[in-house]
Parts: sequence; C-alpha cells; structure tokens
Amino acid sequence: MAIIAHLSDTHIDGAHNRSTKRLARVMTYLNRLPGHIDAIVVTGDVADHGTELEYRAARDLLQSDIPVFMCPGNHDDRSNFRKFLFDEEGVGPINSAHVVGNCIIVLCDSSIPGESHGVLAPDTLSWLRGVLDEAPSDANILIGLHHPPIRLFSPIIDPIRLTEVDEFAELVGTDDRVRAILCGHAHTSAVTTFAGKLVIVAPSVASVLGPEWEGGADGGTNGTPTVDHGPLPAVAFHVIDEDNRLTTHFRTVAKGVNRYSLARHRH
Repeated sequence: MAIIAHLSDTHIDGAHNRSTKRLARVMTYLNRLPGHIDAIVVTGDVADHGTELEYRAARDLLQSDIPVFMCPGNHDDRSNFRKFLFDEEGVGPINSAHVVGNCIIVLCDSSIPGESHGVLAPDTLSWLRGVLDEAPSDANILIGLHHPPIRLFSPIIDPIRLTEVDEFAELVGTDDRVRAILCGHAHTSAVTTFAGKLVIVAPSVASVLGPEWEGGADGGTNGTPTVDHGPLPAVAFHVIDEDNRLTTHFRTVAKGVNRYSLARHRH
C-alpha cells in the first residue's frame, strides 16, 4: 500500500509571509500525522516569482523525514527551482520518477519559461514514454504535472491549461497501469477524466479560485471569479491499496488539527 500527500500551488512570496505561514501549517500537520505517509508530492508553483529568496524559504519549509518530490509550475523558474530545491544546475525540463510503495510517481515538467499555459515538450514526452516502457507490468503509475490537460470550467485557468495534448492522451489512454493524473494550477479541488483516466487536481495551499459560476462574487468586473485567501489551506491524500484501488481524500488543515483525538469524537 502507498499513501501519498499531494500539495500544490504554495506560491511562496518573498514580499509577504501569508503563504509561508500556510505552508508551514500544512507541513507541521503532515510531519505530525499518526501512521505513515510514504511521500509528499508538490505539483508546481512552489514559488510565486521564482526568486532565490522564495526557493530558500520553500526549501526550509518543505523539510521532512517523508520523501518530498516536486515538479515546477508556470510561476516557477527552472534554474532557481533546480538550484535551490535539488542542488543541481540546468535550465531544461525538470522530470523525475520515483518508486513509492506499490506505485511509481512520474513527475513531468509542463511549464514553458515565460508563459502561463503548459505543454509537455517533445523531450519530456519521449522521456515519459521511456519510463512507461521500462515500468513493470504490474505497476501502479501516477503521473504528476502542474497544468490540467482538460477544461475545468475556470475562466482564469482554462485558457492557460495544458495544450497540445494528443500525444499525452495516446500515452496514458493506452496504458492500463496509469491510475491517475495528478495536477495543480487551478487553486481548487477537482476530479474529472482525460483519455479515460482520472484527473485529480489538488487544492492550492495558498488560496482558492472559484469556477465560472461564481463570477463576480466580490462585485468584480466581467463576472470573473477572484482569488480567495480566506479558506483554510488543504491537501489531497492518495491511497493505493493492496487491490490496486486508488482512493483520494481532501483534507483542510486548521490550527490545532494535530491535537485532534478520536476520543473526542464519538459516533
């Protein structure tokens, strides 16, 4: 069995400490959970402006005895991301694969330097194909990337989602071992399908962005939903059990949540 905590869009901002406090609360929660979590996956937008200061803060905040795996988003800077989070040099796509319990987590870089929308570059697709070719026939595969490959009914996110998706759809749609595609970017919890596979969008640690039917909630112009910093930070948990079944929970993280006791809550 594998239990994976899935975070996204922490948006650590060197000019403000609100996102820093929210990520610190989430990491404290994860590090104090009873039981055992096998990995923490962060699907992009770790930093807000991609600066050295932001990545130094993120590196400190994401310290854990639990393995932490990350891919970049459109707010991230590949060079600084790689340098300060991985202690490496380079400017190319940041792709990685990790064996966790009974599954393989494959993280793909969907970012395009200087752009908000996403694409899986030919080198990344070739790399992904190689990983899938080499994976065991009985593997449970989770593919993570920042940009959702499908419409989410978000007037802000849909125009900057993953584009040029045909080859990606062919790769995942024909592979029975792929259990789900894990994304971020949308600042909302969402579940849909793409190429016959589950797409699970993690909530943003930093904020919440409403769907198109919440347009103008604050009296804003053009009926555009605005970013809401009020809701609690949240995390997704993906469990792949002994029967290769994927179950996902979404959990908000309130102050004092680590002191929760089953003895205080009787059914």
